Amino acid sequence: MFTRRSLIRSAGATAVGAFAAPAILRAQSWFAAYPFTLGVAAGDPAPDGFVIWTRLAPDPTNPDAIMPPSALPVQWEVAGDNEFGTIVAKGETLARPELGHSVHVDVTGLQADRPYWYRFIIGKDRSMRGRARTLPAAGASAQTLRFGVCGCQNYEDGFYTAYRHLAAEQDLAFVFHYGDFIYEYKQDFDTDKDGLPVSPVRHHIQREPYSVDEYRRHYAQYLSDMDLQAARASHGFLQSFDDHELHNNWAGEYDAPVTTPEVFLLRKAAAMQAWYEHMPVRGALFPHGGNIAMNRRFRFGDLAAINVLDTRSFRTDQPCGDNMKPACPEQMDPKAAMMGSAQEAWLDANLHRNDATWNCIAQQVMMMPLDRRRYADEKDVIYNMDSWAGYDAPRRRLMSRLAKVDNAVVLTGDEHQNFAGLLLDKDKPVAVEAVLTSISSGGDGQDLRKGSDKMLADNPQLKFINDQRGYGLCEVTPEAWKTHFMVMDKVSQPGGTISRRTTATMPRGEVSLSIG
Repeated sequence: MFTRRSLIRSAGATAVGAFAAPAILRAQSWFAAYPFTLGVAAGDPAPDGFVIWTRLAPDPTNPDAIMPPSALPVQWEVAGDNEFGTIVAKGETLARPELGHSVHVDVTGLQADRPYWYRFIIGKDRSMRGRARTLPAAGASAQTLRFGVCGCQNYEDGFYTAYRHLAAEQDLAFVFHYGDFIYEYKQDFDTDKDGLPVSPVRHHIQREPYSVDEYRRHYAQYLSDMDLQAARASHGFLQSFDDHELHNNWAGEYDAPVTTPEVFLLRKAAAMQAWYEHMPVRGALFPHGGNIAMNRRFRFGDLAAINVLDTRSFRTDQPCGDNMKPACPEQMDPKAAMMGSAQEAWLDANLHRNDATWNCIAQQVMMMPLDRRRYADEKDVIYNMDSWAGYDAPRRRLMSRLAKVDNAVVLTGDEHQNFAGLLLDKDKPVAVEAVLTSISSGGDGQDLRKGSDKMLADNPQLKFINDQRGYGLCEVTPEAWKTHFMVMDKVSQPGGTISRRTTATMPRGEVSLSIG
């Protein structure tokens, strides 16, 4: 929020040109409160750089707070050491009001495969420092890759202590965030194990966002959490989105019967703009009419290629009335789409490049078509129609592609549980899938939900299941891909501890999983 005097100063600075603001203005405190309240972040790494992000927001959750309707000059610095003794890149960019005064800087010209530190400055105010790594040069011989996997972080369901632990993980190349960064609804009450009403662990400050200002406020509440800020400042992120960044289980341009298609597209445009404004992503992901080209590929030398998918924007409507349902004819619709034809062709071309030992698909919803029955009196097979199980034709096409690809690994979220299993093409294993649990969504959880033993018995391709919160750590070498399932003892209170529940290992050249 600006003071009246600082508002006049900023207008003067803009009038003379943001890139030529007088030095006396740079020495002033422009804001009545600290402007970097939402922290800093980096993402979309490359061998020569990455994107750095912040947003000027002195009082971001206050709907009455005032920011000037003008672009503000923000300085940025990248250093080779955490004390900023050696500045290797610097510049100035504009924080524009049209984008909520957010800043995205595409930093280039850095050395490959090493850490850097970055920060932002406006007037006398300086942001916290962030850290990110560049990737190895394309084709470089890489012997080890370690990275994190996380997502599903309902603010009302628990504390973000898992992010504090993730921030402390050493030598991570990046973190893949599979989506559900915010949850768009407010819980009026929660229930305990007996179905009795209890208060949520934390409370959203607004009921549900529809406009871009309301979505901005929602992101601001989430990003005000210092554990989340710590993780984003410690590692570069490969950020994606799933459904709750807009509305639960939205599909393509369809959200009926919630609203009409025309009105839904207005809400989608607001939600996607707010997502872009708060994520460390490149300008290529700038929203156009509510659409974001979120699918992209990252290559870690000759060791691994990471293909990030968008399984929301181009899918057809969920079959059988959505949610957990018995099979129905719509599930087998040959015209059904999960990725859309253009993204399918893009992924097919990437999978056949043969330029890395491991081929990873990083995406949002489970590919394994699991039988979801948990109780003996459930007669008909139950599927999750919001997952790939509801889209039989595109799932089978992808399985046939993976049958021609070596060392394929799929990373997934959405389920608020940990799973590890095999993906099958005509009963033949063609890839492994690791489904990583939520940061907080679902509350404390337990080791196994009721009926998990039945799910394991009814799904022989499923090798592991767990119902605790946490994140994943992937450790990749030329010989094996290991996914460590890191779980929290609690998220309903601060101070939870993290531990490794188990590890799923896939050896190179063999589609199999060992658990332990």
